Amino acid sequence: MNKRDTEAGEAISLPPILKNKLYLYMTEFFAGMSVMAVELGASRLLAPYFSSSQIVWTIIIGTIMIAMALGNIYGGRSADKNPNPDRLYGRITVAALWIALIPVVGKFLIIGIAGLLVFTISTNFLVVAAFAACMVIFVFPLFLLGTVTPSLVKYTVDSLSDSGRVVGNLNAFNTIGSIIGTFVPTFISIPAVGTSVTFLIFAGILLLLAVIYFVSAKIRPVKTAIAGGIFLLCCIFGHDTSFAFWQHDLTVEDESIYNYLQVYEQGSRVYLSTNVLFGVQSVYDREIELTGMYYDYAMAAPFMAGVMTKDSKLDVLILGMGTGTYATQCRRYFGDVNIEGVEIDDKITKLAHEYFELPEDIRVTTYDGRAYLEALSSMSDKEIAGYGSNGRYDVIMVDAYQDITIPFQMASKEFFTLVHDHLKPGGVMVVNMNMRGTKEGNINEYLADTIAEVFNCIYTVDVSGGTNRELFAFDSRESCDTFLENVASCTDEDLKAMMEHVWDNLIAYAPGKHVMTDDRAPVELLSMQVIDELIREEVDYYKRIYDEKGFKGIWELLSS
Repeated sequence: MNKRDTEAGEAISLPPILKNKLYLYMTEFFAGMSVMAVELGASRLLAPYFSSSQIVWTIIIGTIMIAMALGNIYGGRSADKNPNPDRLYGRITVAALWIALIPVVGKFLIIGIAGLLVFTISTNFLVVAAFAACMVIFVFPLFLLGTVTPSLVKYTVDSLSDSGRVVGNLNAFNTIGSIIGTFVPTFISIPAVGTSVTFLIFAGILLLLAVIYFVSAKIRPVKTAIAGGIFLLCCIFGHDTSFAFWQHDLTVEDESIYNYLQVYEQGSRVYLSTNVLFGVQSVYDREIELTGMYYDYAMAAPFMAGVMTKDSKLDVLILGMGTGTYATQCRRYFGDVNIEGVEIDDKITKLAHEYFELPEDIRVTTYDGRAYLEALSSMSDKEIAGYGSNGRYDVIMVDAYQDITIPFQMASKEFFTLVHDHLKPGGVMVVNMNMRGTKEGNINEYLADTIAEVFNCIYTVDVSGGTNRELFAFDSRESCDTFLENVASCTDEDLKAMMEHVWDNLIAYAPGKHVMTDDRAPVELLSMQVIDELIREEVDYYKRIYDEKGFKGIWELLSS
């Protein structure tokens, strides 16, 4: 054994594997890597239930920093009081097994916590539920990993003369490990094998680190074997990647760099959802041309833009292409329309072609919607010739808002100015706002007021039977006259009836002063207010069922 004197004059017995400090540095490296991997895994585990908004990320980062800080304090005191490395690698073993258990029980805990809180929390549900889930699932293992650095300092510093260099080396190994632990889950493991297996991979790395130590030191053979057996069971029962574990009829359940993806079919309809708790993002009906959903309402935009009277081909740009339902609708009713789409998630585009019958000749660019418009603005005349009519469009649809996950850069005055600049004279922007709030100063008012800073005329229509609201923006009231003229000459009776319904419910928007800019766009907080309102409405419904029929009524409703 190598001896190391403590301040109290006692000697620390270090196993031979720690003699040259390399294993200590490797411990620091893999601990830093695992912390970041767990943090990124936490975001993916929570996203299908609570979204991947900045609010959720703030909660994840905050709780993990709390855990690490407490771990640093405890680790330092523990190292001074009892600097036995067996204790450190024992804590690493426990942390590894806890992380390995997350794929097995994590999603059940999240649903249980959400189910418990949804009946008790009336405001800020997402914040409270996400914070509670983080505290229960992730704080303890990361607290244990937080004890690693102060303990390793105790074993690696030989004297004050080299303490700065040694501590600097430890921090460097931790930082390099953290960098690798950031990139590997995002770009390799999660897209390739999913979130659950990613947790198991990094738990396995930590456990292997501890096992090598205990085997080399020839101690705790039984406990080490038990730990290995528990990890094996976690691998057997925790590799299931299903987040919606109560559903057994899913056509596709997958993950991409950006989203959790769920495709399922009901009769002739195909649905895409990028989360578990907040409805669906895309619906396509193979048989019925009009679905009654927001895509049908958005069909008013081409009529407003004069599609029925123009000799030139209609140019449509869709920012947030999704599965392309709106593009398919435009092709059904307006013939050979030139449609271009922008979708940041290429896996969604692949699903669109495979399950939602998106025509192959519709060009979809994998890019951020705003960055795409910025790129068009910087193109030369020769380059831009292949996009719309030299980068300008009759209709631009903005459909990039998902529940609370609203990209702030696509909700600001600067963005809508960019959209305006890429419309033809008489062009129309249509925005799908998917959460209709009733309180003053809600997210939709902010969006509409911001748009009114750029466009002269704003009209909105609420989608029947849902929470969506369609907003139409253009520069001249003549677009309304054009709309009426084109609807009157429409030969498809079903589409004509739908457009008449839109006109009857169209409301001119009186703008206020809630303007969002690139510098200030609190979209997450505003969206969360609407989410709370929607949750309260849904909970009130279940409460009425409970009051009338008790738990039996709730069970019958959920199982029907």
